Amino acid sequence: MAESKVSAQQRLKVVAGASFEQTGPGTPAGKYLRRFWQPVYHSVDLKPGRPVSLRIMGEDFTLYRGESGGSGGAVHLVAPRCPHRGTRLAAGRVEGEDLRCFYHGWKFRADGQCIEQPAEESFFAKNVCIRTWPVREYLGLVFAYLGEGAPPELPQYPAFEHFDGLVEIDSYLRECNYFQNVENSLDMSHVGFVHGDNVASFAGIGLGRALEAEESDWGVSYTFRRPDGRSRVQQFGMPNAFYLTALPTESDAGWQESLFWWVPIDDERHVQFTVHRLPLSGDAAKRFSERRAARRAQVDLAHQELAAQILAGTLHLQDVDAKRVDLVRLQDDIAQVGQGIFASHNA
Repeated sequence: MAESKVSAQQRLKVVAGASFEQTGPGTPAGKYLRRFWQPVYHSVDLKPGRPVSLRIMGEDFTLYRGESGGSGGAVHLVAPRCPHRGTRLAAGRVEGEDLRCFYHGWKFRADGQCIEQPAEESFFAKNVCIRTWPVREYLGLVFAYLGEGAPPELPQYPAFEHFDGLVEIDSYLRECNYFQNVENSLDMSHVGFVHGDNVASFAGIGLGRALEAEESDWGVSYTFRRPDGRSRVQQFGMPNAFYLTALPTESDAGWQESLFWWVPIDDERHVQFTVHRLPLSGDAAKRFSERRAARRAQVDLAHQELAAQILAGTLHLQDVDAKRVDLVRLQDDIAQVGQGIFASHNA
């Protein structure tokens, strides 16, 4: 995991003794999370000239890609509404790298400065500016820095940039507080029960006496000693990032390495962004990609909706066709959303 110039432990002082669940503007945990670069969108899904509305940690934003260049311009993150009459800027029109409001045509540069007010003949445009935030594209994701002041360097993961293999980008929505997913990532004991039907599960996985954790400036190294004496080491990076190694679940594929981020939409919903690194190339990579595409074509049931039915008692997990759903995500939905939107931490 990459380290920041200011240690996570130092920054954690900001939220010592405070709740990690509430992340809206002005909350201690919200201020803390905003001091880190957060993934907010898939690069491939952000089309030139097609602005989108985003909600991250209880705040609204407008994200768009300019139209400069043959394949589109730079990515920009700006305020959600026009300061004139409050219309959503995501409904507006991209012109080059600028954004024009749908309602009265006020036009804003990517740095937020208003440069045109058609009805007012731009009389006071120089006095109008909307807020903007730094964004970067990396590993197929759009990262944003939502904190105050100059951003830190964007963490780099060279092993995911330069290697002979495949990189997959993924994300999903989970309708509970993000911190439940953070906790779940470090709870290896749940694997043998929640995911007991997975080929990567085995008897004794997550045994308490076989677990060790070592804190560092950037987070925690988490080690599980297997019965055969081998160790599995995972890295948790404060405040919401995780590096995971997983046993092979398909032929041709070796160990899969993944980077996870759990980003709050608000206090009741969050998105998990994932970058997978698979050591496959040539014909093996082609076969794997074909199998993956065929598998995804079978999935036509939303795991979130099935979980809601199971938790309501109108459906049982054993009655779900595992070929038609992402089973691991469904199982985690049941476990995490089943705790309620906010899990109790008093036990």
